[in-house]
Amino acid sequence: MPHRVVVLALDGALPFELGIPQRIFGRSLGTGSGGPGRKLYDVVTCSIRPPGPVRTDADFAVLVEHGPEALATADTVVVPASYELGPVFEEGRLTEELAAALALVRPGTRMVSICTGSYVLAAAGYLDGRPATTHWSSADHFQRIFPQVRVDPDVLFIDDGDVLTSAGVAAGIDLCLHLVRRDHGAAVANEIARRTVVPPHRVGGQAQYIHRPIPEPQFATTTAARAWALARLERPILLRDMAEQEAMSVRTFTRRFREEVGISPGQWLTQQRVERARHLLESTDLSIDQVARDAGFGTATSLRQHLQAALGVPPTVYRRTFRSSADAST
Repeated sequence: MPHRVVVLALDGALPFELGIPQRIFGRSLGTGSGGPGRKLYDVVTCSIRPPGPVRTDADFAVLVEHGPEALATADTVVVPASYELGPVFEEGRLTEELAAALALVRPGTRMVSICTGSYVLAAAGYLDGRPATTHWSSADHFQRIFPQVRVDPDVLFIDDGDVLTSAGVAAGIDLCLHLVRRDHGAAVANEIARRTVVPPHRVGGQAQYIHRPIPEPQFATTTAARAWALARLERPILLRDMAEQEAMSVRTFTRRFREEVGISPGQWLTQQRVERARHLLESTDLSIDQVARDAGFGTATSLRQHLQAALGVPPTVYRRTFRSSADAST
């Protein structure tokens, strides 16, 4: 059976966030030598009440066909943002109706929030003593209401194993793609991103709020330097080499890069090389040494260290895991 994702639609839901899980998980298909295979996820949306209309923050309601009993069937529960959380937002307390619905969730179910959906997870105790994030504009309030949660207001999302939280709006897409990547590998996640016309990977530690996401006309951008680096990841790339592509000093380039991308050039290069290595491990039979060279890590030892730091597994385990996943999905 496909992995069951149950999306909890609360009154005041934001339609954009509410639709993200269906758009990402609902389009995820297995890949392999035989082409697209079975559906990897079964996505249903439920209410805390019997089936019927649920208000949104827009000028329309959504008709939800499942009641809270659907939560008992979930492998993953996703709680999108809502603007009508009432005592959850104001006091950090679940309503009786919401508490009864969440009590149906089976132990061990993966819990995910998008934006202020984190208030629901925190009020239910899922985030006690754990790291979490939410929309940057709510972070201070969230920390005051839930002092037991270790709030990081600067990141796009946090993966703490069986509980994951994201910042607002598009960060929910990043988190859902991250889950597909975690469950089924980069090839599947990248294909979903391509169909959705979004970046295939923004790392969770990237900044939520980038001061100049679209450079003003009088400022040069670092786009050309990034394209130049991506075309030669297998070679040594120095910071000054990237700066020269934009005719900037290293200091100016580093500042502009961080303003546009949210992380340093060095961090970005490492992320891109990890992504290249993941793709090669999943899609080729190249030796670990060759994957390390083609991804720009130079040696198998360096590749192993970076992959272990980023994903928690060595290259051989990663390849075996996602090759098996791809074969099983055809």
